[in-house]
This record gives sequence, C-alpha cells and structure tokens, in this order.
Amino acid sequence: MPQFRISEVARLVGVSDDTVRRWVSSGRLPAQRDEANRWVVPGERVAEFAREQAHAGGRGNEVSARNRLGGIVTDVTLDGVMAQVEIAAGRFRLVSLMTRDAAEELGLRPGVRATAVVKATTVVIESSGSPE
Repeated sequence: MPQFRISEVARLVGVSDDTVRRWVSSGRLPAQRDEANRWVVPGERVAEFAREQAHAGGRGNEVSARNRLGGIVTDVTLDGVMAQVEIAAGRFRLVSLMTRDAAEELGLRPGVRATAVVKATTVVIESSGSPE
C-alpha cells in the first residue's frame, strides 16, 4: 500500500506542509510513523481526503465543469480580437485563449486572482510510481 510523507500530501492536495501537520494533529487526517520515524499517510486515506475536499468546496457560479484550478494571472497578451491569458495555479502553468473582449470584461491582468475551469473529453494521466 503506498504511503505519502507530509510534504508529499501537501503537494498532492495543494496546501502547505504546516496545513497537513495541523490536519494530522487535529485527527482530521490519520497518519502514522514509518520505519524512519517520519509521519506518513496511507495513499487510500489521501485519496479519500482529497475527494472529500473537492466535493466540499463551494463553487459560487454553478457550471458542469468540475476541474477548477484557482491561481493568479501571470501574463496577458492582447492581439487584435484575441487574448492569451496565463495563470499560475500552484506549480501548474495554465494558458487560455479567449476573445480580447472577454479578457477585458473580466479585468484579467497580472496579479489578479482567477480560476481556470477545465472541461475536456480526454484526460491523460501519468503514474509516477508502481504499486507496492
């Protein structure tokens, strides 16, 4: 069964190490010590917790897309009738092409908080490890 260290859990769910430590201390997220005396969380429990967090978050405007990545606008390129908007969402860089009017109406410019809503028919998933 895979287990994840505190720092790995933090990266997977998009929070700080300190936040995960608080969750463990409060009993919100179960953890145990491994053979090296480090706190680890069972992979199944991380998945369950991430699922609960995703379903608990309020979204405001309801849309059918469930993939929402909050971040900050890092760059906006305006060209004629089109705009290219880049968002940093954690360690991820997202780029969206939209009309210039839409970018201007939304007030998108570097430093503005934004949420990328992704709706796709295909998602490619890579595994970074093999089952234990």
